[in-house]
Amino acid sequence: MRIGILGGTFDPIHLGHINPALDVKQQLNLDQIWLMPNHISPLKNTTVVSSHHRLEMVKLICQQYPEFELCDIEINRNTPSYSATTLSLLRQQHPKDEFFFIMGMDSFIQLPLWYQWQSLFTLCHIALCQRPGWAMDTQSEMTKQLLLRQAAANYLDSPSHATHGKIFCINSQLVDISSTEIRQRLAENIDISAVLLQTTTDYIRQHKLYR
Repeated sequence: MRIGILGGTFDPIHLGHINPALDVKQQLNLDQIWLMPNHISPLKNTTVVSSHHRLEMVKLICQQYPEFELCDIEINRNTPSYSATTLSLLRQQHPKDEFFFIMGMDSFIQLPLWYQWQSLFTLCHIALCQRPGWAMDTQSEMTKQLLLRQAAANYLDSPSHATHGKIFCINSQLVDISSTEIRQRLAENIDISAVLLQTTTDYIRQHKLYR
């Protein structure tokens, strides 16, 4: 199968996660999107709510959207969630599947900070979400540093027979809000219905989260 993977703390999961993932599935003709909440993020100091609540909120989204499946490989790990390690394990467990790792530009520009980041291009494709009309500047110093060997050699804009190493630019209507802003609005009891699904809002209220 062709599987998109969207990882994150999902603290909480919101339309800024969901909408781009659906765009990736449609534009790359994927079979599934796996939502992969992590337990310990290497690039974030902490999460606000527990792994249990973040996992339950993702489960609710998967129940609402048949396109999504829960991947709990990282949430059940008591060590930092390094994407290279996770994808290596997933490739071992699913050798016949093709993985597309979903990223936003904010994560992409930090890629050189990631653990064994270059190995990602031997394990999966990158689905890079940006707004319509955006195009990657392959001559910029940042891009040259990011692409280096494997990615520079394999960069394409459309799917092909290769099973890994390509970057696909996805036109996506991104939600211009961060999880931090959402948590602040929840704490101040400001309406956030435009960015949170009702099932997520109901769960947050039921368990008195982000107060």
